[in-house]
Amino acid sequence: MTKSDPADDALVIVRRSTAHDSASLHVQGSATYIDDIREPSGTLHIAPGLSPVARGRILSMDLDPVRAVPGVVAVLSAKDIPGKNDVSPAFGDDELFASTEVVFHGQVIFAVVATTRDIARRAATLARIEIAADEPAVTIEAAAIRGETVLPDYDFGRGDAAAALASSSNLLSGRLEIGGQEHFYLEGQVALALPGEAGDLLVHSSTQDPTEVQHVVARVLGCPDSFVTVETRRMGGGFGGKESQASQTAALAALSAWRTGRPCKLRLDRDDDFRITGKRHEFRADWSAGFDADGRIMAYDVQLDARCGCSADLSTGVVDRAMFHAANAYYMPDVAVRSRRLRTDTVSNTAFRGFGGPQGMLAIERVMDAIAHATGRDPLDIRKANLYAPGRDVTPYGMKVEETDTLPALLEKLERTSDYRARRAEIAAHNARDPIIRRGLALTPVQFGISFTLVHMNQAGALVHVYQDGSIHLNHGGTEMGQGLFVKVAQIVAEEFGVPLDWVRITATNTAKVPNTSPTAASAGSDLNGMAARIAAGTIKGRMAQVAAEMWEIPVEAVSFREGRVFGGNGSISFRDLARRSRESRVQLSEAGYYKTPRLDWDRASKTGRPFLYFAYGAACAEVAIDTLTGETKVLRADILHDVGRSLNPAIDIGQIEGGFVQGMGWLTSEELVYDDKGRLRTHAPSTYKIPVASDVPEDFRVALYDNANREDTIYRSKAVGEPPLMLGISVFSAVIDALHGLAPDRQVPLDAPATPERILFAAQLLKGRRQSVS
Repeated sequence: MTKSDPADDALVIVRRSTAHDSASLHVQGSATYIDDIREPSGTLHIAPGLSPVARGRILSMDLDPVRAVPGVVAVLSAKDIPGKNDVSPAFGDDELFASTEVVFHGQVIFAVVATTRDIARRAATLARIEIAADEPAVTIEAAAIRGETVLPDYDFGRGDAAAALASSSNLLSGRLEIGGQEHFYLEGQVALALPGEAGDLLVHSSTQDPTEVQHVVARVLGCPDSFVTVETRRMGGGFGGKESQASQTAALAALSAWRTGRPCKLRLDRDDDFRITGKRHEFRADWSAGFDADGRIMAYDVQLDARCGCSADLSTGVVDRAMFHAANAYYMPDVAVRSRRLRTDTVSNTAFRGFGGPQGMLAIERVMDAIAHATGRDPLDIRKANLYAPGRDVTPYGMKVEETDTLPALLEKLERTSDYRARRAEIAAHNARDPIIRRGLALTPVQFGISFTLVHMNQAGALVHVYQDGSIHLNHGGTEMGQGLFVKVAQIVAEEFGVPLDWVRITATNTAKVPNTSPTAASAGSDLNGMAARIAAGTIKGRMAQVAAEMWEIPVEAVSFREGRVFGGNGSISFRDLARRSRESRVQLSEAGYYKTPRLDWDRASKTGRPFLYFAYGAACAEVAIDTLTGETKVLRADILHDVGRSLNPAIDIGQIEGGFVQGMGWLTSEELVYDDKGRLRTHAPSTYKIPVASDVPEDFRVALYDNANREDTIYRSKAVGEPPLMLGISVFSAVIDALHGLAPDRQVPLDAPATPERILFAAQLLKGRRQSVS
């Protein structure tokens, strides 16, 4: 742990627990989301027509019954697209409308544009479409047999894992099936397109990547990007599901507006949203581990097979990040990490909080539990024995871990504050008394790399204006989805100018103000946009300081900004008055700041370089109780210690940690995606897809920040906090494993993720000898 920086004592706005900028609006229900924007007169509404089969050739399509419905203004299909029928982020393999064949159940084939949403949705059911259906491949197993992939296989590693495994004195192998996850953002996919003059178009889009939406809409319309402006004030949740997936909704609205010349809005019904949009990738991990008598891994081989769906989407980065995190926080002398990106006849899977990292990390944590059970040692001791350390500090992809002291110290502190050892003894005593309600405990670490692994995306821009009355306008390329990015960046700008936070006006992300932005993803929002905003504010501040220095005839270095005033020598002037004087002196009070992350040089082709600027660390200790007669699970207590560097806003960061843990817990316990053999998603509504609710949150929930200044020169030495906390939920899965293991201590626990009540019950019965196999 690093000692406090004396410079922190001078900070007034940054490092303070400040409310989310929209908090009061949220609780009043008055925060404006896209569906709340006042619709211009004549606004039309869109409903998509969806494929009833998962795989097949379109033989005929009769849309005349749809057009005949009163109130229907237009019915659009692939032939109505003036540009390219392509809404993919990279590979040109995602059609806006299915043209000759369908590749998943629920694929959009046409769109109805009508005077009301109800008319559009009812009319969409009247289409007569004939499709020659083929047998779909739905599962990883079926896709592997068919042998189709969306992208080439990829691997990296070190040494000779096969030879090291062959010579290991202790060897374990296993398979872990890892389920996907629905984003279930509170605000569904929605867009409002407003046509302007001379071909201009303004699109209000609920997206994490306004620049991508701008580019895709322009591609579909066949116009330059500059004709399209995309604006996003806030999203009601994103979690990765609005990174690439928002483009289709926006493109449908934009095409409709372009064709009709009227404002057009599309808000997907929740069931349609489930069917049309991608999920977290399902994985199958086949692993082998060789280890010594102390449980230290000497060789590891893992094959990560991902169910990518019908197209590539973002599967390059998602599966790569699963591979990057296949070792989590552990050193392995000989290691091979291999992957396949399998094609299935299901909706293309996409980004989800953690971007593949959670799947790779879950697999190795399952290995740690298996080694502990095989050696009879405490799982925490096995994990600690395998941590990166000096001389054992190079990842399987060749990056040196420079901060090997943080995680061991963090784990030691959490082990102590959670009273881990005493609770293990108490739980063992409980389990000896109670054969029905079994309790389990696990303490698991997180080491998560921070940066986009596609190097050119690690850049950001910000636009700052100081008006002559001293008020400040802030705009940047990051998007707000509830995570608190906007208030953090506003704090940074207020701190730089030495003014109260409410002097900084936060404005909607807009491609006409800050162009060519990267998505708000990879946990890099504050790192990138915060630094760009600080650079812009600092440049303006320097110009204003020069005005003050000339006025007082002192060196510019003697000028300081604080408490809404500017000081130098014996002089003092209000920030507002200096802004006015600067304008009168013809000094520019506007600046576009730009920042690019340093030190990144990962080359995927050669498998060399540095993909991450730094790692964020954390650990969670979870205690669960399971009912071996029903499979029901209850999380009794969770202790979390998480490294966010020097926090920009502790309240916001703790909220992100709490939410991330619960979302990760849901992924691994209750959230199950079920497809039938026809490729139809059967869990497409809250009635069948179960996210955690308030009663699932542990009653005893203890979250603390680990004081640890980032050693890289990030914004105020903070660290990212968006994605890493989700992987703290792995502790719950490991605790369930721990609870089940006591039923048959000489056997490995047969449990896949998510650990639903059914799976827990089957595993318990198998371990008790009441089943011969787990269904």
